[in-house]
Amino acid sequence: MNNPTVSLITVSYNSVTTIADTINSVLAQSYPNIEYIVIDGASSDGTLEIVSSFGSKISRFISKPDYGMYDALNKGIKLATGNIVGILNSDDFLYDNEVIEKVMNVFKDKNVDAVFGDVQFIDPVLTSKVVRYYSSKHFNPGRFKFGYMPAHPSFYVKRECYEKLGYYKTDYKIGADFELLVRFLYIHKITFKYLEMPFVSMRTGGISNKSIRSNITLNREIARACRENGLRTNYLFIYSKYITKIFEFFGKKVTAELPDKLI
Repeated sequence: MNNPTVSLITVSYNSVTTIADTINSVLAQSYPNIEYIVIDGASSDGTLEIVSSFGSKISRFISKPDYGMYDALNKGIKLATGNIVGILNSDDFLYDNEVIEKVMNVFKDKNVDAVFGDVQFIDPVLTSKVVRYYSSKHFNPGRFKFGYMPAHPSFYVKRECYEKLGYYKTDYKIGADFELLVRFLYIHKITFKYLEMPFVSMRTGGISNKSIRSNITLNREIARACRENGLRTNYLFIYSKYITKIFEFFGKKVTAELPDKLI
């Protein structure tokens, strides 16, 4: 098959101010075979009207209450028919029109199970202004025990990996993406390649307003994910990742840093 299908999944809830940018970035892609699935959690702010306005350009659109983001992601993945599955959050957009084509070129190597790259964080109003860059370049599975992970919004993987290895665990509050990556990349050792380029532009949404409680919850779930997957770690290892934030003050790229929801 010259152009296998990639399924892109967007989970939304009350995303009226951003989701049009998300959708347009998918529709503008140069790659021809994209199945685009939007799973909405019964939004009440006008999101449904915006998504509906794109009509048949969106392959599947479902809006009903769910049990959170990971439940919605699982629904989307199970609906997907593409050879490859990727995720695009409803307040993010693809970096340029060739992202998917470049990702799918890597999958021409049949031995590659997953591809990931970098993401850039942008000002939520002045979206041309990059405020931070998250590089996955130096990631390796041994770094999971320190709480490091490749940029989850850049993670593309063969659909059969979900079918064989499982989906997102919905009893995690904010760390199920970390757990899934540990399971796929560390435990089952699926093959992966890093593509050195930004895949996604992510609105910051108020980086400085993340609560200490959320950080503590996430780190507990990181520890739990490691424990459940037989990866030895401790909180000294996990909290040491915050040292890398020092480099932000010097305008340097942060490599394979914090899980995206913490940033």
